[in-house]
Amino acid sequence: MDDLVLRSLETINRIFEAGIAITALSLFLRSLTFNLRDRISRAFAVILACVMISFLGEAVAGVLNQPGSLEIWLRLQWMGTLFLPAAYLHFSDALLETTGRPSRGRRRWAVRFSYFISAAFALLLPTTLFLGPLAPDGQPVPHLSLTPLSWGFTLYYVVTMLMAFSVMYRARQRTVLTASRRRMTYLFAGSLAVAVGSYPFLLLMTDAAAAVPILFFLSASIANVFVFYAMVAMAYATAFFGVPWPDRVVKSRLFRWLLRGPVTVFIVLALMPWADDIGRILQIQEGVVMPILVGLSMLLVSHTLTLAAPVLEKWLIFGGAEEDMQFLQELPERFLTDADMRQFLEAVLAAVLDRFQSKAAFVVALHQGEMQTVVEVGSRNLRDKDKSKDLLQVANRQDGQRVFTWGAYRLLPLLSNNGEEMIGMLGVQRGRKGELSDEQLRALETLGQRAAQALEDRQQQAELLRSMQSLTPRMEVIQRLRAAARYDQAEVLSEVEQLPKYQDLVKWVRDALTHYWGGPKLTQSPLRGLQVVQSALDEHEGNPSLAVRTILKAAIERNRPEGEPRLNGEWMLYNLLEMKFMQGRKVREVAMRLAMSEADLYRKQRVAIESVARSLLEMEKDTLAVKNGKETH
Repeated sequence: MDDLVLRSLETINRIFEAGIAITALSLFLRSLTFNLRDRISRAFAVILACVMISFLGEAVAGVLNQPGSLEIWLRLQWMGTLFLPAAYLHFSDALLETTGRPSRGRRRWAVRFSYFISAAFALLLPTTLFLGPLAPDGQPVPHLSLTPLSWGFTLYYVVTMLMAFSVMYRARQRTVLTASRRRMTYLFAGSLAVAVGSYPFLLLMTDAAAAVPILFFLSASIANVFVFYAMVAMAYATAFFGVPWPDRVVKSRLFRWLLRGPVTVFIVLALMPWADDIGRILQIQEGVVMPILVGLSMLLVSHTLTLAAPVLEKWLIFGGAEEDMQFLQELPERFLTDADMRQFLEAVLAAVLDRFQSKAAFVVALHQGEMQTVVEVGSRNLRDKDKSKDLLQVANRQDGQRVFTWGAYRLLPLLSNNGEEMIGMLGVQRGRKGELSDEQLRALETLGQRAAQALEDRQQQAELLRSMQSLTPRMEVIQRLRAAARYDQAEVLSEVEQLPKYQDLVKWVRDALTHYWGGPKLTQSPLRGLQVVQSALDEHEGNPSLAVRTILKAAIERNRPEGEPRLNGEWMLYNLLEMKFMQGRKVREVAMRLAMSEADLYRKQRVAIESVARSLLEMEKDTLAVKNGKETH
């Protein structure tokens, strides 16, 4: 009975050792992937690397029998333990700095000195000065012998850890916000558990462990459980540093990362020791059972966790906001893109062709006073005709008629839901038969209503997207300020980066210039959120379109060269901007005027727009500097 309990505890201990190593690796990769720029995350990544190496060496050594390989892995285990005190001191210094107390030099030099001491011990690791020879028959497990220098490292480990925890405690005391203080508590308690559980105390208590092996494995298993949960708690608390995301986003991303990686692997590891028993029951060799068991268990666990993740997120993360978050999560499934709209309209036109035995049909949308082709099926000769103005004139002359003719086509106006505004037209090529029957007319109107609904829904969603894009700069500023003030409230008054990304600004400028004299890309432009535009609103009676147009003109004028105007040389880009956008000339006319090909004009136009975006970025910097009470140069 004692042997069975002993083997069970040893198996559980090995599973947790491997699980901790895999979890540390997963969290280490996450730190490198999402938040490497933050100093706290970098220091925490060093701690994770130390824990991973320590527990990986211990887990592998537990299944080896050859003394040579066993000694190599046991010494590798100590490589992670040696650098753990320095990593903790590094982590605590970054933590206190984040709360508003940067190092005056003493803490930073202490961190460097601790890394130097750890490196010195690491150089002695291959020798027997720091750790003695292997005791392959040691009880309860093989281990390295103790030397006087081992006691010196233990003293260094304890003293350095006490210094690190004193600094962490100061950081916690400086935290005011309730949520941040609670996470600091998680971080402090988790760090303490990992620091205690990562030290191989078997080296110091070999006699006691050999006398009561069951107690040793029981205590080791309990310690590993605490280390596993403590490491996850540390990762949870650290995930909030250096990111502008809302708390719910941080929690959700970490939760899904843990489910997909460590939790799945941990469950599979727990099932692997049963492979031998399953093989005996089914009378199958263990070498055949193991890959089948691993493959099936990973598939079932991944499937189960995928189904359970949304429910668990609602319960653990979103709280009272689960309805709003569920709506946002399902929004991509309900959103109607241009491709979705065209696909739906093609299906509508296919039904029209089938119903009326016609060869061609089309749907056009009314946009900015012009008819623009959305979808055509069947004959493509419509592309060769300038039908925009002609269709509008025909529609205006046929007031009161539901269906009217235009050349070889029957046209059905597509109206909005309120029936007061025409948003497009559906055209179908006429057949040999004369007038439409009542049944055919009802079918055409029904299909037209479907097409009109798709056009109107897409227009409304496009307007909503433009409105959200205009709010993006402000929302990003608020999120960055809120994140910066999590642990240091003085950061609310600091200059958090408010400038838009350059690539985003180039896109906004290009879109706004294409509708320079009016259009949704100007009226709903995200440029409205810039401070330089907001400052210009008072001068233009609160008209955002006029303010955006004025600021764009000012940015273009910044690119105006000195001297007399010319059509070539350094005036090339300015002339292109003025002719193409401010004067509204056609591409061919501008290209002929500037003596260049249309392809070259488009290349020069991209360079000119980027130049305007840089000028606009400088104007935004100047405006922010004035707003913050600084001198502009």
